[in-house]
Amino acid sequence: MTDIALKAPAGTILTDEQVRTAFHEGLAGRFAGRRVLVLIPDATRSVPLPQVFRHVTAAMRDAASLTFVSALGTHAPLSDEELLSLVGASDTGLPAGVSIRNHEWYDPDTLVSIGTLSRSTIRRLAGERWHETLGGDVDVLINRAVLEHDDILILGPTFPHEVVGFSGGAKYLFPGISGQDMINVTHWLGALAGVRRTIGIKDTPVRAMIHAATELVPTPVTLAALVVEQGELSGVFIGDHISAWEQAADLSAERHIVWVDKPFRRILSVAPPMYSDLWTAGKAMYKLEPALAEGGELIIHAPHLSEVSVVHGEQIKAIGYHVLPYFLEQWDRFRDVPLGILAHSTHVRGDGRFENGVELPRAAVTLSSRMSQAETEEIALSWRDPADIAPSEFMNREDDGILYVPKAGEILYRVREKA
Repeated sequence: MTDIALKAPAGTILTDEQVRTAFHEGLAGRFAGRRVLVLIPDATRSVPLPQVFRHVTAAMRDAASLTFVSALGTHAPLSDEELLSLVGASDTGLPAGVSIRNHEWYDPDTLVSIGTLSRSTIRRLAGERWHETLGGDVDVLINRAVLEHDDILILGPTFPHEVVGFSGGAKYLFPGISGQDMINVTHWLGALAGVRRTIGIKDTPVRAMIHAATELVPTPVTLAALVVEQGELSGVFIGDHISAWEQAADLSAERHIVWVDKPFRRILSVAPPMYSDLWTAGKAMYKLEPALAEGGELIIHAPHLSEVSVVHGEQIKAIGYHVLPYFLEQWDRFRDVPLGILAHSTHVRGDGRFENGVELPRAAVTLSSRMSQAETEEIALSWRDPADIAPSEFMNREDDGILYVPKAGEILYRVREKA
């Protein structure tokens, strides 16, 4: 078996031949005669998956079978047609011995327990971010397909991430194909830390918790970690799930973070159509909050967006979007709300305080979408009509403290620390 560490020089991408060679050298023969579970992202991640799928299936043609599973977490499932389109197989169909399906997180029968993370372990991993609301022991549930295959291959991109620091790697197991308990606790631990103190940081308590859960997985795990720039591959790292992820995270830190000298007072953050609801389009806030000035305003501009969440909409509408202390200091009101829902709420709303019964957000968050003013204000966000927004008014005005980001959600903006 050959581990691969391939990266393109800054400002360039890997050629198709380089990508083909990397997957052939890293995967051919590694899984000969074995049943392999291959975990891939859904359509909310930028990655040239058809290219990757073509080269990976060619390199692994000696495997007994390849079962591709879209590691949804709790995202909406894809139709059969969407799954085929995701990997570029709409016209050709799947190769012999290859299948593809969703992680059916919504069906309890698909999950199996592989052990427990104790409260004391979680408390140790959380460190100073521990809070009693994290609760007790966590039953580690995962898609039973991990026990029905001989090997697991994780295949996905790495970007700065609001909950875990950098995405990718074992995150495709937890929360990718895990049960709700792990999803809730990891996301709430991330919320307790806050986006600005987590995103773009390699070693975080949530990453440590994910790795601790992965130690309970009995099936061998291999990672093909990808780094994507402008929709194309600039890095391929194949090996064990920790070392390959670490190399991808290091390259992501170089290529996916834009450093600025001072925070911006206004940001127009355009959410691309691949984010079909605010549950996913919230990334337009996460990646920009570290560069947003206190008292400033960030506009999530998503003219295509018409709903809060395909899956969790009613739960989110019931609580709205609020800063972390709003929930912690009124815990009896919110203790029965799933922690993952509360975490999403705080991530979109950003940092702030709750004093004398008054919520004091650090900055304003405005949603410009197909949702009405009443619907938007009902979830405690400011509203602006998308028809009234002219992106040209925000362009090339960095010196005025105004930033325009035409495709937000993956590139992190952060203020450079002064010496």
